[in-house]
Amino acid sequence: MQRTLTLLRQSLSKKIFVVPTWLRASHLVLLCLSLLATGAQPALAGLLDDLTDGQHVLLMRHADAPGFGDPPGYRLDQCSTQRNLGEVGRQQSALVGRWLVGQGVSSAKIFSSAWCRCTDTARLLSLGAATVEPSLNSFFDNMSLAKPQTLALQAFVATSLKTYPKQPLILVTHHVNIEAFTGRVVAVGDMVLVRVNPAGSHLSHQVFPSPRP
Repeated sequence: MQRTLTLLRQSLSKKIFVVPTWLRASHLVLLCLSLLATGAQPALAGLLDDLTDGQHVLLMRHADAPGFGDPPGYRLDQCSTQRNLGEVGRQQSALVGRWLVGQGVSSAKIFSSAWCRCTDTARLLSLGAATVEPSLNSFFDNMSLAKPQTLALQAFVATSLKTYPKQPLILVTHHVNIEAFTGRVVAVGDMVLVRVNPAGSHLSHQVFPSPRP
């Protein structure tokens, strides 16, 4: 395996892009697995451009927080009463931040739900200070709030894009909020690049799965 990697590097350094005869399918599979194991991911052309064109926002579901919902009697001003990030979630948040830096997003305007698993995710991205935004708060406990809260989020997005048209806008929230805004169900830590109209309403989206610890 080491010989395979060495020979491939030599070929690339000489700008030889013909696959050598010794590089069989089995070698390619092992090479791909090796790259995945190191967390190597290619940059996505255009992501930073999209996030600075005044028409896109990046929604992110908070990172891994073991459990379901929140304990009875939880309080937003007491993190200890809520369902919080575990160690995997903390590592995942940092990985997402590094992944975004790899795409050219070295800083951003970050807004977060008031839930501690969201504010911690936003903080661990290490891309800038996060501001709590009520329109990103979960309505999991009262689904009748889905429509009015989604309308409030649309208005917030429209205003924010006008205020920060050339800065990446990252919004850390919950799965119910993302589904109501985009129609898409995402896993913990996943990101959704959303193109919106001038009123902040969803036009189209693209999902970027979270890198995993």
